[in-house]
Amino acid sequence: MELKQLTEQVTLLSREVAAFIRAESPKFTEASVESKSLNNLVSYVDKVAEQRFVDGLRTIVPEAGFIAEEGTGEQVEGLNWVIDPLDGTTNFVHGVPCYCTSVALIKDGEIQLGVVLEVNRDECFAAWRGGGATMNGGPIAVSTRNQLQDSLLATGFPYDDFGFESEYMDLLRELMHRTRGIRRLGSAAADLAYVACGRFEAFYEYGLNSWDVAAGVLLVREAGGKVSGFHPTKDPVFDEEIVASNSAIHEELLEVIERNWQRQD
Repeated sequence: MELKQLTEQVTLLSREVAAFIRAESPKFTEASVESKSLNNLVSYVDKVAEQRFVDGLRTIVPEAGFIAEEGTGEQVEGLNWVIDPLDGTTNFVHGVPCYCTSVALIKDGEIQLGVVLEVNRDECFAAWRGGGATMNGGPIAVSTRNQLQDSLLATGFPYDDFGFESEYMDLLRELMHRTRGIRRLGSAAADLAYVACGRFEAFYEYGLNSWDVAAGVLLVREAGGKVSGFHPTKDPVFDEEIVASNSAIHEELLEVIERNWQRQD
């Protein structure tokens, strides 16, 4: 596969889908919103955007399957697109201007390319394996801050899995005291893109799905950062826990997480 060319094609498709989402925003009403589960929302915008991605990606790599949030397409062995058509649906529904499209291509468990497009700022973050990371075509890199106390972090909170609320609040409490601040944007794809371009030093969260993070994981790595699970044995894409950083503060952050997070699966 020519990854650079594929990434350019996915970028064009992402811009088309983002234009649709942007056009729907002013006329969107909450009457069209459904609940998939507790606090897990979906709208016609999510569904139409996902179908547009699937239709477009099928023409780019016909043999690839799909791991898509709304279930469009089927997963196959080996090569799959991983799609979140609207990461930050709750923000979109409430008119909060931070939500993204996110597309990654994974082959045999390895991320080949990733594109995250923040719809409102029209910032397109893209990377392919071994090719570095860009924002709107220009190269990006993680920040150089090397101490947790000088760092700005991002996180998210689970909307339906509260079984580890106490541990997570303990972790948040310590990091409130140990960092320059913690932000909660409401879109993991945006959080990861912002780590990749140096706006955040790190992002951590649990309870996420592969479509939330796959593209962003590659962005951070290609921008010079490091991504892991809360524990070394965990896969940050498929094991529902992720720590992404500028590399310099990664071990210090993991030490804090290990001290507060004793989840047993």
